[in-house]
Amino acid sequence: MSRTPELVIANGTVVNSFGRRNAHIVVQHGRISRLVDASEPAPAAARTIDATGRLVIPGGVDGHCHVAQVTGRFRTLDDYRTTSTAALWGGTTTIIDFGIPRDAQETPLAAVLNKKELARDSRCDVALHGSVVSWDETVPWQLEQLAARGVRSVKMYTTNRGTTMADGDTILKVMREMVRLDGLTYIHAEHDPIISDCTQQHADDGRIGIEHLHRTRPELAEEISVKETLAMAEYTGAPVYFVHQSTPGAVDLVSEARARGREAYSETCPHYLTLDDSVYGAAFPEWYACCPPIRCAETVAALKERLAAGAIHTVSSDHSCYDLSQKRERTDDIRTMPHGLPGVETRMPVTFSAMMESAGNTVEDFVEVFSAGPARINAVPRKGTIAEGFDADLVVFDPAEQRTVDGANLHMGTDFSPFDGVALTGWPAVVVSAGRVVVDGDGFHDPGPVGRFVARNGFREHTAAAPEPTPATLSAAQ
Repeated sequence: MSRTPELVIANGTVVNSFGRRNAHIVVQHGRISRLVDASEPAPAAARTIDATGRLVIPGGVDGHCHVAQVTGRFRTLDDYRTTSTAALWGGTTTIIDFGIPRDAQETPLAAVLNKKELARDSRCDVALHGSVVSWDETVPWQLEQLAARGVRSVKMYTTNRGTTMADGDTILKVMREMVRLDGLTYIHAEHDPIISDCTQQHADDGRIGIEHLHRTRPELAEEISVKETLAMAEYTGAPVYFVHQSTPGAVDLVSEARARGREAYSETCPHYLTLDDSVYGAAFPEWYACCPPIRCAETVAALKERLAAGAIHTVSSDHSCYDLSQKRERTDDIRTMPHGLPGVETRMPVTFSAMMESAGNTVEDFVEVFSAGPARINAVPRKGTIAEGFDADLVVFDPAEQRTVDGANLHMGTDFSPFDGVALTGWPAVVVSAGRVVVDGDGFHDPGPVGRFVARNGFREHTAAAPEPTPATLSAAQ
């Protein structure tokens, strides 16, 4: 077996969430075999990429993607080949999808096994979340089976009655099981009675088209659901992760719980950091059909402040790949149109651009929410850090490069982007996934269906081994 490294990324500034150094990164057998100080000569390799004057960051971990998702009569138009290719174009080398039962006949275990089979066509690594809609006596056994297969988190919705919504009894019982199995509870938090009532009032008044979406799902509905869920998490002792938080009030509730010693985490998405509800009065409001909806400009500004302050732990895409023909079937009635935005490919530049608008944010902060935090909180082994023994998932990153988004030229399997025409800064120049160069100046090099299913560790087991960075560790690294 050859001892010559397969790849060396030479002379780059290696940026982790906890600091940076100038180094050569040596890659062998899909992992980082060593880091060599840049003051030393770069080791010989089968291929060398010169990263002089550029940053090298860990490949992105997107903890919230929906691939080939069936919801009611709609199915997203992507598959794992399409979404994983788009992820790699955007500097994301690991995606975490959801096995959500498509109807009452599909069990949580069957939903995950179905997604795991589909994921065989992925070009990047894939992990999975489970999902529970209703409780029965088989659920504890099913959750045990999922945990044994490395699926250590379960998502539940507090809204969407009649489809994906779990009632309070189910959420409480699943939280208890996740404590027993050392797992993490994911929550889509919106108060269903408030949303249902508000939506019905708008329908009664004839204001139920897409241009009214932001008025039918008020900020209060999100925040009261977060508060109720945190109470259940405190009662059961369950770690809890809130997806796509769109209001500063929701984030503050999580921060207050953490101050009391609770294990709680806030995720937001690029569209909540950069768009405001004026989009619903624009020419194509259907581009922005998502739940929770895009919020007002004041809320967006306050949410960005929370991100800059470190109160938001991850930024995920919530990628859902519908096209405009699906969106436009029922723009007259938000109750029947599909909600969700494509975003796995644009997560890097949108997030970086948003963060760099706030004074004091660093590239290290960006790496934390883009790569390191999602890997650590979701207990994904060997991801999110550039260090010996970790997977060689790497991005040669140009923080100064600006491009204007053209939705038609992206790779997500749809015909639009909510960021179409927006100038964004910070794009990947080279992407390495499991030691393979998949994106460079010559374009995309399709590695074929080589993506691996990643079995995740137990939540507390993993966080004990990889604690959250602190100012002390940051200072030591620098």
